[in-house]
Order: sequence, then structure tokens, then C-alpha cells
Amino acid sequence: MAEDSVNAHKEFFEPITSVTVVDPLTVELKLDRQIGRFLFDLGRGDAVIVAPESADNNATQPIGTGPFAFLQWDKGSRVILEAYQPYWGEPVHLTKATYVFISDTATLTNALLAGDIDGTNNFGQEALGVFEGNPQFTILAGTTEGETILGTNNRKPPFDNLKVRQAMAHAIDRQAIIDGATYGYGTPIGSAFAPHNAYYVDLTGTYPHDVAKAKALLAEAGYPDGFSATLKLPPLAYARLSGQIIASQFAEVGIKLELINVEFAQWLEDVYTNKDFDLTIISHVEPFDIGNYANPDYYFGYDNPEFQALIETLNGTTDEAKRKELAIQAQTILADDAVNGYLFQLPQTGVWNSKLTGMWKDSPIEGLVLRDIRWTE
Repeated sequence: MAEDSVNAHKEFFEPITSVTVVDPLTVELKLDRQIGRFLFDLGRGDAVIVAPESADNNATQPIGTGPFAFLQWDKGSRVILEAYQPYWGEPVHLTKATYVFISDTATLTNALLAGDIDGTNNFGQEALGVFEGNPQFTILAGTTEGETILGTNNRKPPFDNLKVRQAMAHAIDRQAIIDGATYGYGTPIGSAFAPHNAYYVDLTGTYPHDVAKAKALLAEAGYPDGFSATLKLPPLAYARLSGQIIASQFAEVGIKLELINVEFAQWLEDVYTNKDFDLTIISHVEPFDIGNYANPDYYFGYDNPEFQALIETLNGTTDEAKRKELAIQAQTILADDAVNGYLFQLPQTGVWNSKLTGMWKDSPIEGLVLRDIRWTE
């Protein structure tokens, strides 16, 4: 909350008016207004608690409040943790855990097969076949917070025309994209929300794949022969594979796409910051980030006062049933307006030693959670 704080999401803490210690295990936070997602935000990494005595050294000698203690960091190679015996909560099952940094799938595959490592929750889908049917390994396929979208510049013609966006939505064959870009492991989505979220509603049927309907809508919008556009693609395998498939699908309805591969720094400058793009493909991985659509200055330029008012109401609502109702309304508006092309939820695919249990199939937060992992015989 401090003026000189460099926290990336200071706005999470802006509503706090006072913090009072009630007893050794209780703290009371008073807010200047109702914030329905306040407890959710306190569970995010931006709200992690560190001790003032160790804060300056946490980048190299981190000290936290969890069940594992930092033991060793060999930069570029590994991080070693060990169970922290004085931990205040339920003790963990592992006595030690080592994170090993491996940058390519082939090396990771060999390390798993050789038993040099016991598992990963981030294995390349293209190589999962190596472990299928092998009783020594368990494959866990779930979802992440990454909604993969065909990002659309809503402020720019012809994408400011709803019929054009609807035509593009009808031109998209999600399953073909999922099969080609994630080897079948992605989960289709119809709006900007994670399928594992309790508020999720399936809107994938809003604009089903229909080439004839797409062509008819383009004609109604004044583009009977289609149009040309650019598709800027960051250096992510799912994005570039999806881009090739979408270009082929759009060509069927007369939309000719020029694929432009850019490095990520250039993507951040051109697309995210300067809004200099027609279309792009990216996964939005922040949890519960549907509120970005209420910001007309956000890079895809969606400006809908009705949606903005709805998100404001959602943010101020604490009743869970009402929050779910409002979240479903918000998802439905985005789907109906075809703000972006909603493609798939980025999968989490893990390969593990079959004697391990307690791994998380889905990834509602970033990172590998060790808390429940244990060995079985």
C-alpha cells in the first residue's frame, strides 16, 4: 500500500483503510467499500507475506511462510527445498524436493525415462505418446487459467463491425485448432473464463462452425468478397500453430490473413502497448481477469458501458450465488459480442512416476504445488 511500493497490483490493496491485529492468529482488515473478490485477491501471489527482516534478500535467499524451506539454488540448474519442521500447518509428506530446469522436451523425456526426475506438470503435448500405456508413468491432463483467444482489435475497421466478428466466430473450427495446436488436449471455450471455475458456463455453441453463415454475415457487413488482415503471432508454439490453422479456416470464407511472427518484446510493444495490430493469438493466464474487458483502453479496445456497469456490480457483490449469476451474464455478453475469437483453455499436461499421488490435475494458480504429493508403494 505504500507510496513507494513496486507491487504490480497495488489496486488490490487500495480499498484497505485499516489493518488491526486481533490476536496472534487473527488480523482484521477494514475496507472503504464492498469488494466481492477481496479474499480471492489476498490469495494471489501479489499479496504474499514476507518478513521485513528478510525482504531485501528474498531474491536470492527467499524466506516464506509455507511448509518447505529454501535450501539451495544453483542458478540455471536447480532449486532444492526441504520440509520445514516448525511449520504451523499440516505437515507435508515429502522431506525434500528438487526443481530441475530443463528447457526442451527431448531432454525432459530422457530424464523421465531414466528416472533422473520423478515428474513434471508442464510436458509438451506433442510427445505425450511416449508415456501412454507405460505403467511406470501417470499422465495428468487438465486446464490452466490460460484462455487462448484470437485477439481482435475492436476499435479498428472492419473489426468494429459486430457482423464481421460474428462471421469470424462462425469461421472458426475450435476442435481442428485444438487437435492441431494442442494435440487434442485443449478445452474448448466460448468466452473469457476458465472451465474449472465454479462460475463457468459453456458458451461454445453461441457461434458454431458454419462456413455458409460466416460468408452470409460478411456479405451483410459489406464484405461479400471478404477482406485482408494481419495476424501477429508471438513466439509460442500454440500461437503459431493456431495461426496457421485459423488462416486456412478464414480463407474458406474469404478472409485472407498475413501471418507475422514477432518476438515477445515486439508483441508487447506493438500489440499490447501500442494497439498496432489487426488480430493476434495469446493466452490470458491471470486468474479471474474478465474485468479487463471493462477497460476500453485495454489492447483489444472493447468499449461496452453495459458490460462495464456489470463488472462494477460484480466487483461490489459478496453474495456467492449473486456473483455467479453476474459472472455468467458477463461471460454471455462477451460471447454474444464475439469480442475475440474464443479458442481453447491452455492445457496443463503432466507426466509423473506412477508411485506418486497428490499432484494437481488442473492449474488454477501458477506453479507446481508440492503440498499433497506423496510416495505410495
